[in-house]
Amino acid sequence: MNTVTYNGLNFRPYIKYETIQRRIAEIGEEIGHEYSGKCPLILCVLTGAFPFASDLFRSLGIDAEIAFIRLKSYEGTSTTGNVKQLLGLTENIEGRHVIIVEDIVDTGHTISNLIKDLQARNPASVKVATLLYKPQAQLCGVVPDYVGFEIPTKFIIGFGLDLDGLARNLRDIYVICDEDKLSTQE
Repeated sequence: MNTVTYNGLNFRPYIKYETIQRRIAEIGEEIGHEYSGKCPLILCVLTGAFPFASDLFRSLGIDAEIAFIRLKSYEGTSTTGNVKQLLGLTENIEGRHVIIVEDIVDTGHTISNLIKDLQARNPASVKVATLLYKPQAQLCGVVPDYVGFEIPTKFIIGFGLDLDGLARNLRDIYVICDEDKLSTQE
């Protein structure tokens, strides 16, 4: 893993692919035990959560369904504070167990709004699985039920996370280099 540069910003290696895969398998096993016989709906928040959701879905070891929703709450390296639904949920979730799969939970605005929207549809339960969680950035009191890694409030890319659409396809997760002095909430 070497330093990479996107949009003039330098990023150093942070979490290796193999470490990510081990943690996803652990989360998948936990969810599989908890939801055995319940066929939960895995709700992937596009686009960033796609790699995590794909690997997690395959690791569950139980029957489950998957659906996709697309939200937008940030541009560049900072949050806009507004959550826009670009691709909505078409499945009926009444009485279903729903597990929202996110790439990252930081301020909590996006996930908080999504949970409220879903709860209005009368699901049996709504839980959140996130690959990355920034507890120091939390503003809405939403604590994910399943967390891959807790990280500081530095900007990261890779494994689905992007900078203006770039770097999502990096296998590893990278953090912005300290010399770039960019500490932000996505």
